[in-house]
Amino acid sequence: MMRRLFALTAAAIAGIAFAAVPAYAITVWTDWTSASVGAPGSATGTLNGVAVRYSGELDAAVTNGMSNIWAPNTSFIGGTVTTSPSTVADDIRLNGSFAGTDTITFDSPIVNPVFAIWSLGAPGLGASFTFNLTPTFEAGGPNSQFGGVALSVVGNVVSGAEGNGVVQFTGTFSSISWTNTFENFYAFTVGTAGTPGGVPEPSTALLLGSGLSGLAGAVAWRARRRT
Repeated sequence: MMRRLFALTAAAIAGIAFAAVPAYAITVWTDWTSASVGAPGSATGTLNGVAVRYSGELDAAVTNGMSNIWAPNTSFIGGTVTTSPSTVADDIRLNGSFAGTDTITFDSPIVNPVFAIWSLGAPGLGASFTFNLTPTFEAGGPNSQFGGVALSVVGNVVSGAEGNGVVQFTGTFSSISWTNTFENFYAFTVGTAGTPGGVPEPSTALLLGSGLSGLAGAVAWRARRRT
């Protein structure tokens, strides 16, 4: 009887452990692979296996993984964002002098895309992106070259005076568009949730511990009844 109880307990523990490892998403960023400078210009890349196309102002782009602007990582990680754009180290650069609309298009819809911006505005010279969607603030902080502060978000407008950080658009989208104001130099890239992992969340680990304690108590109680 005790062997059976221990076997059942082991099976239950295995089941709980399996259920207690939920999938969580790692943020992945666009690998920009080609760019054509201009106003308008264009760029192409891939994001989690989906082709990404950008059209609008493009002053320069880093497409070979050599961008050094996404530092410190802590300025671009927070909220739902688990990794910095430095993991890919690409960026699209502009100054807001283009009078038209800038647009990112995804060949397949992207769920909850995130948008990282570096050095938006300067001390005493604010700059902003006005999006066609409503973003939420996820992360922000100084950058490694000019200091800076976190971005601010009001409605559809993301602003900065040497602003840095990441915003998210909640939903499923095939494109993101915006207009922006002039400032000497800033950069951006776009990302999304990527490959699921298997690390339990703290709350799940707590539930697992509670379940194991309960099972251990039940086994001990049955053992006492037999003595």
